[in-house]
Amino acid sequence: MEIRPRNSLNALVTLPGSKSITNRALLLAVLGDGPTTLDGFLDAEDTRIMLNALRTLGLDVLHDPSNKRVEVVGHRGIFPVRNEEIYVANSGTSARFLTAALAFADGDYRLYGKPRMHERPIRDLVDALRQLGAEILCENGNDCPPVKISGRRKEHPASNREATVSGSMSSQFLSALLMVAPLASKQGAVDIRLIGTLVSVPYVEMTLAMIRAFGVDVVTSDDFSSFHFGRNSMYKSPPEYRIEPDASAASYFFAAAAVCGGTVCVPGLSRQSLQGDIAFVDCLEQMGCAVVFGADSISVSRSSDRPLRGISVDMNLFSDTAQTLAAVALFADGPTDIRNIEHVRFKETDRIAATATELRKFGAVVDERSDGLTIVPPNQLLSAVVETYDDHRMAMSFAVTGLRQPGVVIRNPGCVEKTFPEFFAEFDKL
Repeated sequence: MEIRPRNSLNALVTLPGSKSITNRALLLAVLGDGPTTLDGFLDAEDTRIMLNALRTLGLDVLHDPSNKRVEVVGHRGIFPVRNEEIYVANSGTSARFLTAALAFADGDYRLYGKPRMHERPIRDLVDALRQLGAEILCENGNDCPPVKISGRRKEHPASNREATVSGSMSSQFLSALLMVAPLASKQGAVDIRLIGTLVSVPYVEMTLAMIRAFGVDVVTSDDFSSFHFGRNSMYKSPPEYRIEPDASAASYFFAAAAVCGGTVCVPGLSRQSLQGDIAFVDCLEQMGCAVVFGADSISVSRSSDRPLRGISVDMNLFSDTAQTLAAVALFADGPTDIRNIEHVRFKETDRIAATATELRKFGAVVDERSDGLTIVPPNQLLSAVVETYDDHRMAMSFAVTGLRQPGVVIRNPGCVEKTFPEFFAEFDKL
């Protein structure tokens, strides 16, 4: 797909629901004690994978795509189907969250996915679940899916339970463990302790806020190193739960304003959002854009007399937008340094290596490091055919470059189906 260049923008963009919130809300709803309606539901590949898995497991899930709504009946973590293979494609949230939930179910299960999923580590989560009594293993002995789970779990000798988990590779391991901890609290309190440094802290903050919204109290230490659930912590299904627009998806449209000039406004987001990726606009502000936070909207603007400037930024807390910033960096005066994102090498693709490769096609000089990259934009930008590596964020990020540089072609644009099927239709409206 060739991207059509634009002039100065003036756009109001309505975005789909957050994938991260949607898949968390689905899991919490099925762990609840009754019906919940999820409004603002994201209808995309990753969320359909989660929906289909829950239906395969025999749960009551009614999807109304036209109204962006899903009705779920929670059964307190009981899955009617007790012997099944679950396909998770390359959906990290589905794989991690379902593995954790099924570890406390009464059945035998196998989770598997695409070849790339079978290269994405899950051992840290598996080890933590074993500490809580689960009988679970990585089928190929390589610390990655496929994962086999047996309902014949070992009885835990003590009334209280404790597990440790590493957060250095993915915050999803800790989030998965936290969401299912109430299932392990029937005989006593549960304590989760973190080992090492936690990446992507805002996603854990999101998880905790949603756990509390579904009626479970969790006590956390100030430094996020420990989490305590009281005995018999039980989810109480709220009648309705509203899902925010996707802040990661918003980054591409905010970046469009930065690259083309003009203004883009996204309603439904605010400084109080559950999603840490709204911090991306702070980077754009440092680069020379103006950012306005409304009560229920965020706007990004850049006037033609304000050139973009390169910045140095630690993106550990909002790493899903690192590729977006890399695309914007091509149009900045001076180098841009992105650091502390080594964990994104284990995403849908090695995002640091892939981003560096594609930036060089535009003529940029890129210094790739283990934890990030430094981008020196060229004096004369080149046109490029961008490979996407079956990674939705590669396609959406590099589409931004084509708004200003003619001749930018995105290969395999359909990979955006994973989180934002209508992306290119919405992008074309700018």
